[in-house]
Amino acid sequence: MMNHFRPMILGLAAMFSAYHILLGVYSLNLPASPAPIIVAMAVYAAASVASLWPTSPIRMPLGLAFFNVAVAGALPLIVGSQLDGASSSNGYATWYVAAVGTLLTITATRKRPLLAWIGTGFLIAHTVVWAGAGALGSMGVIGSAVWVAAAALLSRALAKAARDAQQFARAEREAARWQAAQEAHLFERQVRLTHTNRLALAMLQRIVRRGGVLDESQRQECRYLEAAIRDEIRGRRLLNDAVRDEVMTARRRGAIVTLLDEGAMDDLGGAELERVLNTLAEAISRTTADKIIVRTAADGSDTAVTVVGLRSPQPGTGSLSEDDTGDEVDLWLEIPRALAQTKQH
Repeated sequence: MMNHFRPMILGLAAMFSAYHILLGVYSLNLPASPAPIIVAMAVYAAASVASLWPTSPIRMPLGLAFFNVAVAGALPLIVGSQLDGASSSNGYATWYVAAVGTLLTITATRKRPLLAWIGTGFLIAHTVVWAGAGALGSMGVIGSAVWVAAAALLSRALAKAARDAQQFARAEREAARWQAAQEAHLFERQVRLTHTNRLALAMLQRIVRRGGVLDESQRQECRYLEAAIRDEIRGRRLLNDAVRDEVMTARRRGAIVTLLDEGAMDDLGGAELERVLNTLAEAISRTTADKIIVRTAADGSDTAVTVVGLRSPQPGTGSLSEDDTGDEVDLWLEIPRALAQTKQH
């Protein structure tokens, strides 16, 4: 918004600066010599143009701020040397007071308040020495100091408002991200609960009808059901209907299946995710391993899912020693994130 109004603000400041020069031109007949006054007006005009340049940054460069302080010190000395400070007929010939006040107000507005106050202090000191303390009000020095003070306070308030606005914007973005994450978690929980209810409802109703008395086959079905519910919690995005069917088939033949989704596939979706899961289902259907461990790969890896199938060695079937009871690797499969050839060992 400040950038939108900046041309108008610069235009008004330029009009004020030009007005002071016009007052100096109008009163050229009052100084002892007009030449120093013209030099003072030229220096002031150069400082004003540099300070109001449209493409300059909001914070005034330090070199330009020091130049403005030097101009604020030079103008009273140059113009005052051609006037009588004790005279009451100087009139508009003291145009430099308002000019210095305007230049230092611009300096304070552009976030150089300390240097603006240094220039104001010199103007006050010169006026007191040159014309007496009583001239501070009649020559407009107090008014110039008030403008500098107002500009410094306004600049500080605007800077604080800008910082607060940035903090509020960051807080709003964080709140929006948090709300989106919470909604996503809530939706996922609802989906998981709905699917779990569909899996367990029939068995729970059967348990209620039989009063909790189940035969061994029904107890085994409850174990399968418990494992399937655990898959929904720990497996998350490793599951689709094909994977669920193949995992249940493997468990019914006696295999131990573990699914671990650690979040590395959260960015996959659509056809890519279905490709990975269908490849996983096919791998589970082909293996005869006693233990199947499926887990997502580490973040940043080109692999989406790693599948390991282990088979317990049968006694007397070629072990390295009679005491060797380690599992044998029956399947090692890496399913890539991108569409590429699957690595299988």
